[in-house]
Amino acid sequence: MKTVANTTPIISLCSIGRLDILEKIFGEIIISEAVYQEIKAKESYGYKEIDSKFIKVEAIQDSNYLSLLLNQLDAGEAETIILAKELKADNVIIDENLGYRIAKNSDMNVIRTLSILLKAKNLGIVGELKLLLDELVFNGRWYSKNVYYTFLKKAGEI
Repeated sequence: MKTVANTTPIISLCSIGRLDILEKIFGEIIISEAVYQEIKAKESYGYKEIDSKFIKVEAIQDSNYLSLLLNQLDAGEAETIILAKELKADNVIIDENLGYRIAKNSDMNVIRTLSILLKAKNLGIVGELKLLLDELVFNGRWYSKNVYYTFLKKAGEI
């Protein structure tokens, strides 16, 4: 199974010490060079973890499509979508709304961090999700009240 991930989901999972969830669910994770550089730009969440053995860095081939996507997305999101297309990835992990919609409109199976956490709970990899969600928020991730409560309701925790 080929899974390409963007920056934010990796940083988010690292912020709660649960990058292992990606490996347990997907095995190998592929990231673009731009995603690697974004995470390595500052010594923060993900800086060390990005060099894990289950994360592979690959270069994109289609720089023409990159120029087009850079009009709307940052380099990491744009390269994530291009790399996923080039590799015919089974999954693309991307959180940002515009990047998510562009990938979805390109007929990709797009997954967000919260969906990964829900899957991890269903597989028995993690327990209570409210604790993880609260930790994500504490560490800088923002979710609307509606997303927060809808997610916990889906998880059967409210």
